[in-house]
Amino acid sequence: MYYIAQTDKSFDQACEDLAQAVADHKFGVLHIHDLGQTLRTKGFEFSEQCRVFEVCNPGQAFKVLNIDMQLNMALPCRISVFSESGQIKIGMIKPQPMLATLSDQAELAEIAAEVEASIIKMIEQAA
Repeated sequence: MYYIAQTDKSFDQACEDLAQAVADHKFGVLHIHDLGQTLRTKGFEFSEQCRVFEVCNPGQAFKVLNIDMQLNMALPCRISVFSESGQIKIGMIKPQPMLATLSDQAELAEIAAEVEASIIKMIEQAA
């Protein structure tokens, strides 16, 4: 259900490289949530790093929403750069199995497979 790659890069470098990989694969970064910083500013002693990139390919999103508008709640895709016990990781919840729990339409499965393959390439490029 998850795809996670480890990297020897710094957290900030992995974030920069992920942003570039997203653009290289014709997706866009809609927003970046810095969950680690948010927790720290709210008074929690959170020692890990975690940035969640909301990414989207408008053409693929258009196809999904034309098939099933309710799937807007599963969009956009999210890729996380995070630290865990000193190791930097880049990962996602795989779109294919996630969408399979929400719909059994073959056309959606094809789109999810294409998106998943693209995001895996992005993660590998950034790692």
